[in-house]
Amino acid sequence: MAGLRARRARRQRVFRWAVLSVAGVFFLLPLVAMLEFSTRDGGTWSLLADWPRLAATYPDLAEGILASLGLAALTTLLMLVLLVPTAIWVRLRLPGMRPLVEFLCLLPLTIPAIVLVVGLAPVYAWVNYLIGGSSLTLTFAYTILVLPYAYRAIDAGLSAIDVRTLAEAARGLGAGWTTVMVRVVLPNIRSAVLSAAFLTVALVLGEFTIASLLNRTNLQVAINLLAKSSATMSVAVSLAALILAFVLLLLLSLFGESRRARR
Repeated sequence: MAGLRARRARRQRVFRWAVLSVAGVFFLLPLVAMLEFSTRDGGTWSLLADWPRLAATYPDLAEGILASLGLAALTTLLMLVLLVPTAIWVRLRLPGMRPLVEFLCLLPLTIPAIVLVVGLAPVYAWVNYLIGGSSLTLTFAYTILVLPYAYRAIDAGLSAIDVRTLAEAARGLGAGWTTVMVRVVLPNIRSAVLSAAFLTVALVLGEFTIASLLNRTNLQVAINLLAKSSATMSVAVSLAALILAFVLLLLLSLFGESRRARR
């Protein structure tokens, strides 16, 4: 029996390593190909690291990068301001509304982006009329787009703690509801909030369909336009955006591990 278990364990290890190897080749090979292609022109990455020269050489790309960074910051801020207090308040005071809130937050996940654009186009006609056609106005559409992912992250964080007991203890000591949310519940779901924020940033940096169809310029639209004139720089910027998203997720993972270790 011991020999049988040892052979089974060896087969399982071989199978796991085989699956990991195939998955690694599947995901890493395109990235290696992108890196090799983007380095054929020796000055591509040096130009990408020199912002003044990059902005002078590719002004549309510089505009798209700045727009996407601004959109990532504004979308993250708006999402957290809307979703975190709502999720906490529903948990504490309106538990019967939780299925409805969850349904509304997950609804954008079931609607294709192209259909969202059809519905948002008349709204953005008024947005253009009232506040102008800046790319930063995509913040409203992107906030809707990230709701399913952000809600799941925050809801998982709230499910991991006893929110009601913490709130009742704080209220028993004289804390108001604002204090309960900000100083009691929020520190205990910090990892979930960071997860929602990083997912929002990754989604905003990679979004193309809505920006393109609404005639706005963001990073992905700029990369698409740049590919028609400089494929090498286009691939280099795409790879840099992928690396940035990977680094953000890695930082999230390391932060969560450090918090669990401290606990």
